Amino acid sequence: MGLIPNDDPETIRIMLSYIGVKDIKELYSDVPNEILLSNPPEIGSPLKEADLSSLFESITSSVPEIRLSFTGGGIADHYVPAIVDEIVSKQEFYTSYTPYQPEISQGLLQAIFEYQSLMAELLDMDVVNASLYDSGSALGEAARFSMRVTKRKRIIYAKNANPERLSVLSTYVSPLDVELVSVPYDEETGRISLASLEAQLNEDTAMVYLENPNFFGIIEEEAEEVADLVHEKGGLFVVGVEPISLGVIRPPGDYGADVVVGEGQSLGGYLNFGGPSLGIFAIKSTRKMIRQVPGRLIGMTKDLEGTRSYMMVLQSREQHIRQEEATSNITTNSQLMALRAAIYLSLLGPDGLRDLGRKILLNTEYLRRSIEELPCFKVPFKSKFFRDLPVVSEGPSWKEVNLHLLYKGIAGGFVPSTIYKEFPESLAILATTERHCKRDIDELIDNLRGFCS
Repeated sequence: MGLIPNDDPETIRIMLSYIGVKDIKELYSDVPNEILLSNPPEIGSPLKEADLSSLFESITSSVPEIRLSFTGGGIADHYVPAIVDEIVSKQEFYTSYTPYQPEISQGLLQAIFEYQSLMAELLDMDVVNASLYDSGSALGEAARFSMRVTKRKRIIYAKNANPERLSVLSTYVSPLDVELVSVPYDEETGRISLASLEAQLNEDTAMVYLENPNFFGIIEEEAEEVADLVHEKGGLFVVGVEPISLGVIRPPGDYGADVVVGEGQSLGGYLNFGGPSLGIFAIKSTRKMIRQVPGRLIGMTKDLEGTRSYMMVLQSREQHIRQEEATSNITTNSQLMALRAAIYLSLLGPDGLRDLGRKILLNTEYLRRSIEELPCFKVPFKSKFFRDLPVVSEGPSWKEVNLHLLYKGIAGGFVPSTIYKEFPESLAILATTERHCKRDIDELIDNLRGFCS
């Protein structure tokens, strides 16, 4: 018997007989024959663990080490203070599960409550849930939330929003009788077209979704005007945020957002090859809206002895209430990531977050000006940018550019056309964060300049 349990022929025969299958191959009958292997792949003979480790090291040593990451498009390389890892790795946090029994989960419940409170202050919103999976799922939940609150089925989104999140939005509402409408952005500024939005708004509009900053890193300077237009028609204004930008730009609650969603990866989270991440969901408070919030809410109260304590005050999913009244099938929250965000925000405080935002804002402007000085690259929009920067190549392909950068130890721009065909192949999204100094940006520019000669 090998390392795989229950792999002896007699045990396999008994299991197959129990489920009414004669051969293991029948379990793969849905897989097309052309992609099934008739024989195991030729990967060589087994190795000892030490030999296998040495083999992996020899392979990876030929891959250039990434020293600098300028890849944008939604997730970026931010610095994580060491104390975040230290606190979140404590056993009582790291191994804890859903706090079904509040009397023995007070520490975890308090941690969630602190996250909710910190995020509410950062976003200038009244109620923040315990978190969702990521920004895409938060947007999808916001759409269903808006439809329940308004009893309408028309959803409008700005076309300059992150296409990955819009794809999740489409999936979330696909089983429903929903009208999805996109609003174009101004070709000169990259910001949402107010005239086009006003033309699309009507009495059936449940929500309008706007990202600020948007997919191109552009700060939407007319977000308050968007809010006024939406509210005139009785719809909800949903804003997607990059929370780390709120150290330098107005919080969405200050310019009329009814719902705020966003990606919290930048608050103490690593790149992690794209996940796990942190879905932010917040609302302005009314009893009607709170009852429709997806996920769970943690509240603070007092026990019979007057001691401060915490409990789940809302968890409106199908396990706990009548199925037809459930608001979501999300049964948990991204607790470790939410805890990282709470620790990170507590460490920085308002002044630290403001300084961080200024650093990123200045880096972005320096990168923009440096790009504009290159003869074969340009920034296609005239606006203010935060962290992300769209760059158009007027000569070399981005595949060629990124490959060159890779061998210099630099992760280059995200080319959205590799996934989303509506974008031109000449466009890439770069990002700069607090991890970059002037020397780092200059090194990137020097490598790009070499393609213009």
